[in-house]
Amino acid sequence: MNGGANTLSEATIDDVRARRVWDSRGRPTVEVELRSGRSVGRAIAPAGASRGSGEVVDRRDGGEALGGHDVRLAVAAVNEVIAPALTGHRIGDPSAQLDLDSLLVRLDGTTDRSRLGGNALVATSMAALWLAAAVEDVPLWAMLGGTGHVPLPEIQIIGGGAHAVGTLDLQDLMVVAPGARSFTEALEWTAEVYLAAGDLMQRWRRRAGVADEGGWWPSFDSNEEAIALLAAAIDRAGFRAGEQVGISLDVAATELFADGRYHLRRDHRSLDPDEMAAQVLQWVREYPVLMVEDPLHESDIAGTAAFTAEVGPSVLVVADDLTVTDARRVRACAAAGAANTLLVKPNQAGTVSEALDARRAAAAVGWRSIVSARSGETEDVTICHLAVGWQSDLLKVGSITRGERTAKWNEMLRIEEHLGDQARFAGRSPWSGRALPA
Repeated sequence: MNGGANTLSEATIDDVRARRVWDSRGRPTVEVELRSGRSVGRAIAPAGASRGSGEVVDRRDGGEALGGHDVRLAVAAVNEVIAPALTGHRIGDPSAQLDLDSLLVRLDGTTDRSRLGGNALVATSMAALWLAAAVEDVPLWAMLGGTGHVPLPEIQIIGGGAHAVGTLDLQDLMVVAPGARSFTEALEWTAEVYLAAGDLMQRWRRRAGVADEGGWWPSFDSNEEAIALLAAAIDRAGFRAGEQVGISLDVAATELFADGRYHLRRDHRSLDPDEMAAQVLQWVREYPVLMVEDPLHESDIAGTAAFTAEVGPSVLVVADDLTVTDARRVRACAAAGAANTLLVKPNQAGTVSEALDARRAAAAVGWRSIVSARSGETEDVTICHLAVGWQSDLLKVGSITRGERTAKWNEMLRIEEHLGDQARFAGRSPWSGRALPA
């Protein structure tokens, strides 16, 4: 994106166009391109496999072609409805972005963004950010207010749940490296753990391939066997488990819930809510688990509050389906003591401004935050700049393999290099209540 002669005080959108492109699952998605003079802003909508019921919805064509996942209607919504409304619209400062996003919400007119499509809206909203940065000829993270903060990466090692066709009940087994001194070192440490895990899975005959987000595709007899292997991989890679490198579990419990019970098919068990909470607590206590995402059903605020109180500040309890990047839900959960960390997914909210509202709500109640990708991703790197600009504690992208993932990790390496001595790596800071050894 090359900056033109315009400045933000005078820049307006000259042209809006959308096109159909492809994501990492081989499904169509929406790319939006905005122009102002010679400046261009471009962004692509991601898509999730495991989705909270309160998320905004993508507009898909339905029918038999491409499994019903085509997006020609969403592309048409941008080109025929959004484009005329945005042409001539001011871009740039926070008020201009808020005005633009508010206009998008009004154009759609539904609470779930189903008329134009959440995919059409979020791609347009993110493209407007890139256009403003291009006009000013500054990095997007800097335009968003970033001053040097670099988030800690949260990286998938073993895929499961909807990311590996139910071969494991747990959705993601990830690692974080709070003991690392930089983003660069955290990636290197994670790569060592990834290789060690792959080697152990091969030796144990538990490796079947690569999952949706680039982690190993598992073939374990139980969920706990997978956790145990990941802990062993951390040790095998030469790190102190729970100190230098720890485990993050995405339970995605809503996906396991039916008829009032949690069904752990890999374990041949059916658990009531109290038993499910006790099972996750057992894993936290017996293994070097530093983070747990969605340990219980998205509607079980009381149960999540009890779980959060039980694990205390030493464990980040992450709300994804529970809050779906919605500021009102964040405040409600925080008031109940349910969770202590927000997962921020811009496409859950529909626009960048709504995602920022949720991020601000989380900060106001003392929660940590994680900017996150989705399972259906592309080369788009917007979330890297959001994580730096919004001073997010962590960045969750998927694994350390596959181009749609490495595009984001590599962008973060460039940002850290650009910051140089000004870079302030998050490291241990998300666990301010936990005394991690130096």
